[in-house]
Amino acid sequence: LARWAIRKYQPGIIGITGSVGKTSTKEAVLAVLRQIRKVRASSGNFNNEFGLPLTILGGWTKSGGIFFWPKVIAVSLFRLLIGTAYPEVLILEYGADKPGDLKYLLDIARPQIGIVTAIGDIPVHVEFYSGPDAVAREKSRLVETLPAQGFAILNFDDDAVYDMRERTRAHVMTYGFGERAEIRATNFENRMENGEPAGIAFKLEYGGSFVPVRLDGAFGKVQAYAAAAAAAVGLAFGMNLVKISEALSYYQVPPRRGKILQGIKETRIFDDCYNASPLSMHAAIDTLKELKAKRKVAVFGDMLEIGKYAIEAHEEIGRLAAKVFDVIFTIGPRARFIADTANKAGLAKKKIFVFDTADEAKMIVQDVIAKGDLILVKGSRAMGLEKVIEEIKQS
Repeated sequence: LARWAIRKYQPGIIGITGSVGKTSTKEAVLAVLRQIRKVRASSGNFNNEFGLPLTILGGWTKSGGIFFWPKVIAVSLFRLLIGTAYPEVLILEYGADKPGDLKYLLDIARPQIGIVTAIGDIPVHVEFYSGPDAVAREKSRLVETLPAQGFAILNFDDDAVYDMRERTRAHVMTYGFGERAEIRATNFENRMENGEPAGIAFKLEYGGSFVPVRLDGAFGKVQAYAAAAAAAVGLAFGMNLVKISEALSYYQVPPRRGKILQGIKETRIFDDCYNASPLSMHAAIDTLKELKAKRKVAVFGDMLEIGKYAIEAHEEIGRLAAKVFDVIFTIGPRARFIADTANKAGLAKKKIFVFDTADEAKMIVQDVIAKGDLILVKGSRAMGLEKVIEEIKQS
């Protein structure tokens, strides 16, 4: 049905893949393109063999009981037979949890513009591949299938992604903070207003021109990367930098991907608990390092699906965290390596709390946090760290 919809309506398709940052980039692209086109983007993280076709067919969510799939088929058939208004452009996420996933999704919908966000040294889902290079090869399928008149938009600062320029016949556009990035972010800062984190500000440079960009409620360089990728799409559609900057002001950070919430006891929570990989953990810690607070607290859960790299990856997070956080909570057996290494790196044992589950941890977190704390909550989705957030956020 999804293939039929694409043949019938022939929308432009923008495909986004990578190990981190897909959903933020999708939302940034949506903010830019909806100013000039009728656009549909995937809901949440609809990026697999069910979610991608559902996005193409339109208006569906993965809920609705036992009659959900019969309803999808019946309603989609009816829409296709009678013909209905359809978006000019689809913005789709292409997930690749295991080898062959991207090929399957590309057989359903082949984009004309492909964005690759970041891979990192230890990508998420690497457990199901022979190694990081195999993950990068799988992700590169997106740019390999682009037409010659298409655009491959690549993260200049990620070596595995930048190397993909050799694997596409499409026009390559690069983005990032590096000096030779075609669309470059500079003068980055996390903004404070009245002593509170307010968002980020930076400049976007392209072709000798630049514009200031301000994203309210967004924090960390990962959001600037999303904006820069979206700017590349806007340029490919003929928009100028001023119009792109204006459009980006409407960008909203997706839930659980770096939002700051008000917590109990006059605390602030950096809610980044949707998922975790070594690369996104590093990014979150770097963000917290730049934000001001009386005391910084971390609630770390296991990073899952990284296989044989699990011990070294968690130990590296422990070394980094010990330099930034005053108190650390860990949840899960793998996160214990964060706790042990943070202690060896100089954080006192009385400042480290170790738990097996979020349910066990949430009340202790509530007791320990104090006025003025900034609390990072970060871990893989299966660890259920939203339970901690629900316990400590202001109702």
